[in-house]
Amino acid sequence: MRLKKQLGQNFLRNREALKKIVEALEIENDDVIVEIGAGSGNLTFELLKKTKKIIAIEKDKEWAEFLKTRLGIKNEKWPKVIESDIRDVIKKISLEYPNYKIVGNIPYYLSGQLLRIFQELKNPPQLIVLTLQKEVVEKILAQPPKANLLSNIVRLWAEPKLIMSLKPKDFYPAPKVSSAVIKLKVLPKNKRFSNEEDIIELLKIAFKQPRKTLLNNLSSKFSKEKIKTVLESLNLAEKTRAGELSLPLWITLAKMLNQ
Repeated sequence: MRLKKQLGQNFLRNREALKKIVEALEIENDDVIVEIGAGSGNLTFELLKKTKKIIAIEKDKEWAEFLKTRLGIKNEKWPKVIESDIRDVIKKISLEYPNYKIVGNIPYYLSGQLLRIFQELKNPPQLIVLTLQKEVVEKILAQPPKANLLSNIVRLWAEPKLIMSLKPKDFYPAPKVSSAVIKLKVLPKNKRFSNEEDIIELLKIAFKQPRKTLLNNLSSKFSKEKIKTVLESLNLAEKTRAGELSLPLWITLAKMLNQ
């Protein structure tokens, strides 16, 4: 059967790692935990040791049914298993529960899109703990002079922290790439910048061709004279590249260029 063939595929099986992920969530009594891609329920059962307030999201019908059976779900309020794609239900969930946190193992091709969706939520989660491809985690954690578009955008709305690195053998079957767990402490909406989208637009222009200078990249939107004036006022050389700037500098740069 298809389910038997897929059982355990790409799921974390390292029990100590599962415990650390749960600890990183800092679960409190009023928290609702939204688990992405619950699958066989390895992480779900570890979460149940701390709370029953779990919404396990699984888009595969067979996996969802398997998980309901394994959890013994009948008419109890918690935990819940929802057969759906997280991208289709997270907005509704975020508005229904004032205090919630997100956890899950995210495939590489979805990581950027999901992070953007989380960023744009009107009621964002308090905390996010994700297992991602190690390469993605390294990009998020990158600092000047090796900062990048993703690292800057994430830091606009969350404080990232590495929880642990994982080896392929920690999963079954072992994938070809290494993974890592990252914790994002999400900033409340009232502590974020009102011109967040302006800053993101500037970052996208500046990092479009990272090897080029800021002067060259930003000239696609602003005059070189204005860029030179702003760079000089910030004591930045004309040869400065995007990856060299800290987030506070980007915030100031966006404000000055858009005046």
